[in-house]
Amino acid sequence: MLEHSSRFDVKGSMEEKDFFDERPDKKQATLNCPHCHQSADYEVTWLVRTKKRQLPGRADERDRARFAKAKSYMVRKDDLLACKNMRCRKRFEISGLQSVVILE
Repeated sequence: MLEHSSRFDVKGSMEEKDFFDERPDKKQATLNCPHCHQSADYEVTWLVRTKKRQLPGRADERDRARFAKAKSYMVRKDDLLACKNMRCRKRFEISGLQSVVILE
């Protein structure tokens, strides 16, 4: 039985992953704990997806059109953080920070 490449969807076109290089990154953000209301600086983990300089050779017309529209972006990986206040230490959801940021 032949296995299909995981880089192609059902129609045979390329996946979005093929258009980008991925790397993890950490950014500082000042957030407030909703339980104790104390503000602190936290390191938030992001996945930076940078558009490749050129499209791989196996692309068809539809893939070339999608690649032309693609832009570099960052996706936030962390959803929960632990409060830095020693008396609180409760986990809270990051709500005041965008989950996707488009890079120009």
